[in-house]
Amino acid sequence: MSDLLALGISHKTAPLELRERLALTEGRAAGVLNDLRSHSQVSEAAAISTCNRTELYLVVTDPVEAENLALGALSRQAGIRPTELIESLYSYRGIDAARHLYRVAAGLDSMIVGEAEIQGQVKRAYELALVEGATGAILNRLFRGALAAGKRARDETRIGEGSISVPSAAVELATRTLGDLSGRHVLLIGAGETAELTAQALTLRGVETVFVANRRFDRAIGLAEPFGGKAVRLEDLPAQLEAADIVVSGTNSPHHIVEREELELVAAAREYRPLLLIDLAVPRDIDPSCREVTGVVVRDVDDVQQIADRNATGREVESRGAEVIVAAELARFERWLGSLEVLPTVASLRLRADDIVGRVLAENIGRFEDLSHADQVRVEAMARAIASRLLHEPTLRLKRAAEESDAYQQVAALRELFGLDAGTEPEGAGAEVTPLRRRADRAGD
Repeated sequence: MSDLLALGISHKTAPLELRERLALTEGRAAGVLNDLRSHSQVSEAAAISTCNRTELYLVVTDPVEAENLALGALSRQAGIRPTELIESLYSYRGIDAARHLYRVAAGLDSMIVGEAEIQGQVKRAYELALVEGATGAILNRLFRGALAAGKRARDETRIGEGSISVPSAAVELATRTLGDLSGRHVLLIGAGETAELTAQALTLRGVETVFVANRRFDRAIGLAEPFGGKAVRLEDLPAQLEAADIVVSGTNSPHHIVEREELELVAAAREYRPLLLIDLAVPRDIDPSCREVTGVVVRDVDDVQQIADRNATGREVESRGAEVIVAAELARFERWLGSLEVLPTVASLRLRADDIVGRVLAENIGRFEDLSHADQVRVEAMARAIASRLLHEPTLRLKRAAEESDAYQQVAALRELFGLDAGTEPEGAGAEVTPLRRRADRAGD
């Protein structure tokens, strides 16, 4: 029987320094998926990596061994020993793993409850796994169900209203730090979704012009134009830093975009006029030691947690409504997951019973020498009838379980109790039968 496994770290369990070491760019994620699927214990795999979490979702045959494989893959990516990682790691199995993904997609496990970006991030993670050929029936159904649950949560509750994205919280942080932003010179580094959401939030705060720097100049132009901004080339970054009041960076670069040595020259050229740097990237775009440069204030994704905590109060009621939706969608997935194993489990259970009957008869064939062939046939038929009647009620209940929300747990428990996945003869399968002639003789004593 296949099992579902989720394993990872998040802002709830690991500091930014560790999260950035485990962050998986698209190329690194593809490598991890292919590495894991090269092992016989892992049949399907997907990876989610955001500024707040890195998680692996696996379909496995041996959860314990697969967990060790996943831990090894993540520790190699981070360049640390597994023992250093294990304290920050969480692991879920079966329907608990599915529940976790559903809550993630709905924004219920986010730093900012109901954040807008996570839905797209889960979708892109699923699409990458599809492109890599790493998914199968179970993960396909799981991710589609999670995305549907996330969409319903946002459509049917108000969990997504208000300042509920990391970029918008970053802009709120800038406002609290600097006051009115309308006359400020703002520089965005990066031209992805984070930069776009930041630009939207800045516009709502009255910022009329933003400057966008990106490695691909055409993408910088594409982001800047809708917001009345101006695109600049990344090599012109020092000059832009000299003019800026606020810099918000959120690229997918594996290396720092702004280094301390360069920033010290910029600060001197600015005559140490205040400069606010907000780093929304994981791994970080801005060297953490830039905090020590005179006149510079650096904030990162963990600093927006304070804003998140203040904004969470008004969404507690909406979160409860979203949890109800997640539970309903999860029950649908659980029924489907359980139904996958019901018929194979019924067949395996019947085969196990037939195998035990056959073994017991074979082990005692020498004790039936006084019986006629017809009587031996009757004994075998009676033994098989007893086994069949004994399994009749469990079989009916198992088939009915396919329509119930806890089908997966029932199937898993039955397979565990009867050792249907062990691949070996169950303990005590051998049994000696007292010859019928001897028993009849004793009855007459």
